[in-house]
Amino acid sequence: MLFMGMQGKKSYQEKLFTNFQLSDRVPVDNFYRRLKDVLDLQWVYKATSKYYGKEGQASIDPVVFFKLILIGYLEDQASDRRIINSVSMRLDMLYFIGYDIDEPLPWHSTLSRTRQLYGEEVFRQLFRQVLKQCIEKGMVAGRRQAVDSVFVKANASIDSMLEKEVLADGDVYTASLKEAEQKENSNVDDAGAGIRTNKTHYSKTDPDARLSTKPGKPTRLNYLAQVSVDTGGHVITNIEAHHADKRDSECLGSVVTNMLQNLLPEGLIVEELLADANYSSGRALQALENNNITGYIPNNGLYQPEREGFTYDKQKDQYTCSQGAILKYKRIFTTKEGYSRKEYQGSSQDCPTCSIREQCTGRSPVKRITHTVDKPLYDQMLARMQTNKAMRMRKLRQSTAEPVLGTLINFLGMGRLNTRGIEQAGKCMLMAAISYNLKKLLKHTASRTHAAVKVMQKLTQRGPQMLTATLCVVNYRYQQLRNVLWGPRVDQLVNFLN
Repeated sequence: MLFMGMQGKKSYQEKLFTNFQLSDRVPVDNFYRRLKDVLDLQWVYKATSKYYGKEGQASIDPVVFFKLILIGYLEDQASDRRIINSVSMRLDMLYFIGYDIDEPLPWHSTLSRTRQLYGEEVFRQLFRQVLKQCIEKGMVAGRRQAVDSVFVKANASIDSMLEKEVLADGDVYTASLKEAEQKENSNVDDAGAGIRTNKTHYSKTDPDARLSTKPGKPTRLNYLAQVSVDTGGHVITNIEAHHADKRDSECLGSVVTNMLQNLLPEGLIVEELLADANYSSGRALQALENNNITGYIPNNGLYQPEREGFTYDKQKDQYTCSQGAILKYKRIFTTKEGYSRKEYQGSSQDCPTCSIREQCTGRSPVKRITHTVDKPLYDQMLARMQTNKAMRMRKLRQSTAEPVLGTLINFLGMGRLNTRGIEQAGKCMLMAAISYNLKKLLKHTASRTHAAVKVMQKLTQRGPQMLTATLCVVNYRYQQLRNVLWGPRVDQLVNFLN
C-alpha cells in the first residue's frame, strides 16, 4: 500500500483586511484581459456626450455600458439581469470593465435604458472601429464579399397579434382576405387560431415585427438580418436589420451602400459580390452595375431567357415568331408589384391569317410578349453563371456566409432579440457582429504571436548565434523593403514641402 503523507485540512476564516489586485489574479492569456488591451473605447465619451445634460445624477459610464453589452453577446446571454450577475462572479470580467471586487455594479435596468438612449449611429461607429482594426491586421481583403440573410426571432409572440381595422375601401379589404385564404398551411399559427398575415394582422407588442417562415419551420414574428462577409478572412463587413416581409432583392441596394461606406474609407475596393437567387432582381443587378461590382447571383425562377417559338433580336429590339411574323416594341408599363416591363405586339394583319393563331394567341387577335426592362442585365448574369468560375463562387459563398450566420444565431446572442422595434433590432445585430469580429481579431493576434514565439524558440534552441544572425537578416531585409516602398514617397514629400 502506498502512502502520500499526512492528510491536510483546510481551515477558512474571512480576513478583515487583505491586499488584493485583480490584475494579479487574471492570467495574461485570459480572453477578457487580451480584449481589454485590444479594445479602445475612449472615443465613446465624445460620441455620446450629446445624450447627456450638465446637471443631475451621473449615469452609467458609456465605456462600461458597451463592455457589459459586449459581455452579454460574447457569453450568449440575452438577459441584462443575467449579464450583471455573471460579471459579479467573474474576476476577468470585472477587470475588463474596470471594476474592483468591492464596487457595486450598475443596476441591470440601466443597460436597457442606455441602449434605447443611444442612437444606432454610435453602435455602427463601434462596428466600424473594430472592422478598421481587422483591416489593419490584414484580415480583410475587401475585393470579394458574400451576402446572405437570416430570420431573427422578435421579442413578441403570434398570440399578441391583433386584426387590423377594416379598410375604408371594402373591395381592397375583401381582396386582402382572399389573398390570406390562399396562403399555405405554413402561415397557420401553432395554436391553430386561424390564418394571420402581415396584411390582416399586426403585433401589438412589437409593431415592427413581421410574420415570416422558411420551408419546414413554423411561422413566427421575425426580423431580417442582412449580412455581408469578406471571403478572405470571414470578417463581417456589414450587418443591418430589415422587416422580415421584405425580399432579399429589395435589401441588396441598401446592403451594398452600407458595405461600401464601411470599406471605402479604409482604401478597400469591392470588385465581386456573391449571393443566392433570392437576391436576383432588376434593381439589385442595377445597383451592382452602378457601383462597378461584378455579381455572381443566379437568376430567379421568374426570369425567362427565351420564349418558345420566338427569337429575340437584341439590335432591333423585336421578336420574330416561327412563322416569320415580327412583334415590335410598343410600350413600357408597370405591374401591380411595381416591376417595369416592355411589351411587344404582333401585327393585326399577320396574326389573324396565321395557321397556328389559336395555339399561339388564344382568344386575343394578336400575340403579345412582355419581358423585364432589365433583360440585358439578366442575360449578362445568365452567361456569367454558366462559367466554371461561377461554380467556384457558389461553393465559396456557402462556405463563407452560412457558417457566419450560424455562429451569430447559435453562439453570439442573435437567436432571439431582447429588444423591440427595428432600430433596437439593428443595434442588437451590430453588437453581435462586433462580438464576432472581436473574437476573430483576438484569435488572429494570438495565432500570429504563437507562431512568432515558436520560431524564436526553435532559433534559440540552435544557439544564441543563430538567433542573432537571423534577426540581423530580418532587419536588413526590412530596411531594404522600406527603402523600396517608401523611399520615392519620402523624396516626393520633401520636394513638396520645399
